[in-house]
Amino acid sequence: MATSTPFSLSCTSQTRLLYKKNPMQPSHNTTLSLFGHKSSLCNNPLRCNGVFTPVVMKPKRAHVGVSVKAQWNNRSIEVLDKQHIPVSLAKYVFDLSEKFIKEKGSFTIVLSGDSVKYLKMLVEPPYINTIQWSKWHVFWADEKAVPKTHLDSNYKHAYDRFISKVPIPMNVYTIDDALSADIAADVYEIGIKIKVDSKVIASSQNTRLPKFDLMLLDMGSEGQLAGLFRGNPALTETRKWVTAVKNAPSPPAERITLTLPVINASSNIAMVVTGAGKANAVLNALAEGQQGDEKMPVQLVSPEGEMKWFLDKGAGSMYLNRS
Repeated sequence: MATSTPFSLSCTSQTRLLYKKNPMQPSHNTTLSLFGHKSSLCNNPLRCNGVFTPVVMKPKRAHVGVSVKAQWNNRSIEVLDKQHIPVSLAKYVFDLSEKFIKEKGSFTIVLSGDSVKYLKMLVEPPYINTIQWSKWHVFWADEKAVPKTHLDSNYKHAYDRFISKVPIPMNVYTIDDALSADIAADVYEIGIKIKVDSKVIASSQNTRLPKFDLMLLDMGSEGQLAGLFRGNPALTETRKWVTAVKNAPSPPAERITLTLPVINASSNIAMVVTGAGKANAVLNALAEGQQGDEKMPVQLVSPEGEMKWFLDKGAGSMYLNRS
């Protein structure tokens, strides 16, 4: 079972977390914190974890089995039955993992929200015994300002559905829930900078921003992603890599998120969207031209690398039926 340690400042008593080793846990399950030192496991593992470019031409669509595929420029779309999304996503993530580990010896992946549950095929044969888990470095695109044991915690979702099922340790770097949103954002940014300096995370040649190998995102019904909401100041933050979100339109009101420039610096973005309630947002995100005066956050995603959409038939329904 993979475990992780929180990324927290160790120089002041206010931000230091104390850990007790679980005697029932194998001693090899120890992971690196973002400062590069090793931390023992806790008794409770949940407490101790480390402009969409307008389409210039209509893509050609081909029906492949139950799916519809489209591709143009650095974008691709798959519309599948919902139960087939984990199958397609697992193959996609596995191939990227193998590619980057072969090229640079590690794989950096950023998780966010409900998209994590579609990684379930990775912790089943044949992938679970094939993936080089120890070379994975797992980060978060966003987190709610709640304890890691809270039902709203993105970490808890990922731990329950994915991390706890990985048989050997990964390097997992979480956002510290013992700190305020503002301080936690600053601390997480410092940690990411340390990992860029140590070459664990690549650096964009264009912007010098961190260039994660894969950003796994989902999208809300209003086109929100990570902790970025339309009209919220965090969406227009360009100086910071990680920022606190205040007054989010849905609870909890305080969050921590990677900023849009960091998201756009990614080598690969996988956008997993399901449900008919998001069909209009998907249509506006993928349709030609500008829809309305104010763009949705997802329409501002313009990655340096590749972007792939994984849609179920509900989310992709309006896009498929467009005139």
